Amino acid sequence: MNIYHPGAIAESAVAAAPRRPAVAIAHEHDDARLVVFRIDPGQQVATHTSASSVFMTVVSGAGFVVGAEGERAIGPGAIAAFEPHEPHGMRAGEERLVIAALITPRPGSR
Repeated sequence: MNIYHPGAIAESAVAAAPRRPAVAIAHEHDDARLVVFRIDPGQQVATHTSASSVFMTVVSGAGFVVGAEGERAIGPGAIAAFEPHEPHGMRAGEERLVIAALITPRPGSR
């Protein structure tokens, strides 16, 4: 068993560039990948697609998720589920947004 604390993982996550969200892979397995995002105000993860199912859980903060139906507000405890190949993205609102995303199966495993 593994136990993860997404808030702590988000704090230690590293951004590829100062204006980009910080990202940390918390768990990696053939069946799934768990990724934690720390997205500050003004930052976003651009809309993209995946061959996997994606489940985003808001750990803290508030912001927006983008899907096939457009953009929707999302806050703590909410889960957004995306089907394989469904466009998805996210952005912070006026506060830091921390999201734990479960991607299954792990991209590139099948």
